[in-house]
Amino acid sequence: MTRTAHTFAYAGPSALTGAGTNRTLGLETAGGLTPAGAEAHPRFFTGFLSEPQAAARGLLAVADVAAARYFRRTQRASLDPVVTGNGDRLRFESFSGCCGVYARLDVLPEGLLGADTGHGTTNVDVNNPLREALSRLTGDNPLHLRVGPDEMAVTTLDGPIVEKKVPLPDRWLRGFAESQAITTGFDLRAELTAAETVRFLRSLPRSGSAGGAAGGALWVVPAGRTLRPTTRPVPGAVCLPGPERLAAFQRVLRQATGLRVYGPAADGAAPTASAWEVALPGMRLTLTLSPEADRGFSGEGSVLEALATDTAAEDAELVSVLLAWEPRIDPADLAEQSGLAVERVRAALTRLGTDGRVGYDLAEAAYFHRELPYDARRAERHNPRLVAARALLAQDAVTLDGPLTAQVASGERRYAVRDRGGALSCTCQWWADYRGRRGPCKHALATRMARRAAATAAAPAAAPADATSRSTAETANTAAGYVR
Repeated sequence: MTRTAHTFAYAGPSALTGAGTNRTLGLETAGGLTPAGAEAHPRFFTGFLSEPQAAARGLLAVADVAAARYFRRTQRASLDPVVTGNGDRLRFESFSGCCGVYARLDVLPEGLLGADTGHGTTNVDVNNPLREALSRLTGDNPLHLRVGPDEMAVTTLDGPIVEKKVPLPDRWLRGFAESQAITTGFDLRAELTAAETVRFLRSLPRSGSAGGAAGGALWVVPAGRTLRPTTRPVPGAVCLPGPERLAAFQRVLRQATGLRVYGPAADGAAPTASAWEVALPGMRLTLTLSPEADRGFSGEGSVLEALATDTAAEDAELVSVLLAWEPRIDPADLAEQSGLAVERVRAALTRLGTDGRVGYDLAEAAYFHRELPYDARRAERHNPRLVAARALLAQDAVTLDGPLTAQVASGERRYAVRDRGGALSCTCQWWADYRGRRGPCKHALATRMARRAAATAAAPAAAPADATSRSTAETANTAAGYVR
C-alpha cells in the first residue's frame, strides 16, 4: 500500500478551557485553503454553540472514527478530522484507518450562535487531553467555540509548536471520492423517532468477531416506526454491513432526536453500502459504511468511468472556478453557468470529488464545496485500475471488433469485452467475481477509453466549446476572489 508522511502543523494543542459560563472549546487548525489562498492556520469561526453537549459528543464520534480500524484492529489509526467552513455551517469529516467508515458532523446554522462562519478547509487537532475533557462535559452552560487561533496567537506566533506526522495511505484519499460517488445514488429508506432510534442503536452488537474484525452484513426492513432485522434482502430492506461499525453513535444517544437510513435498492443477496444519519439539535451526524468490513471504499471503482472520460478533466477545471465554498451545489445551476450539460457537470463533480474538492450531503441531496489539504491529483495517479487501463491503451492492447465487442491483450492472455446495453462485461476473473458491483475492470475501462478516442478521431474538428462560458466564469470568480 502506498503511503506518504503527511505533517499536521498546529499553532498549539486544541483544548477545552474555563468553567461554568466561561467555557471555551478552542480547536487549532493546520494548513488549509480559503478563498484567499493557502493559510498556515485559518480561522473559520468564533462564537457559541447552541447545544454544547451534542456538539462535543458529535465531535468525539467523528474523532472516534478517525482513530479507529474496524478491520485488523491491532493496527491503530491516527488521522485528525477535517473541518470545512461553508459560510453558514461547519462540517467535521473523518475516515477510519481501514477505509471502510466515513463520518461527518454537520453543525448547521441553528447550531451556531453569535458570529459568521468563514470559508475554507483544514485539519483540526483532536488530542487525547481534549477528548477526555469533552467526555466529561456536562450541564447546559454556554460553550464558546473557536475554530482557528485567537487574535493574540496570530500576532505573537513565531511558528508551529505542535506537529503530527502520520502515514497517509493513497487508498484513504480514494475513499473520500468513492464514498461520495456511491452515496449520490442512495435514497431515504427509513426514518425513526428519537425513542426508536435509541432502542434500535442500543440493540446492535458492540464488537466484532473473536479475530478482531467487524462482523458480517445484516439486513433490516422498516416495520411501522422501527426497523426489524431480516435474514435476507427482501424488497425494501436496507443492508447494515458490520453493525459494530456504528459504535460511534453510542456517544450521542442521549441527544439523538431521530435516525434516517439511506441506501440503494436491494440487489440480490450481495451486501451494499449504506448511510446512517442521527439527527441532533442543530446538527447531523452521519456514518457511511462500506459493503463489507474488509472491503474499504477505495476499491469500489465508482469514480473510474468519470476519471476515464476525455472531457472530464477540462470540464472539472471549468466547474472548479464556479465553486465558492457553497454549502449546497446544484448541478443544474452549474450547468447553466458553465454551458455544459448536466450529465457532464455531474461527471466533473465526481472528478473534483477525487481531488477532494467536493463532498455530498445526503440529507440535502446536494454537493458541497471543500478542499482537502492534500495533493489533489494523488488519488487519481495511484488508482491501480485506472493506471493499468491507461497502460493497456498506451500499449495498443485494445482491438475494437465492432460497436459491441473488443479484444484486450493483457500479459499472455486475451480478454473479450462486450457492451450489454451500455454496461461492459469481460471474460476476466475480476468480472467473474464482482459482475460490475465494484466498477469496471481494467480491460473494460481501457475499452471504454479506446472507443472514446476512436470516436474523437473520427469526428470533424470543432471550435473549442464553452470558451465564452469559461471566460465569463473566470472573470466573475476572479472578481469574487475564488480563482486560485
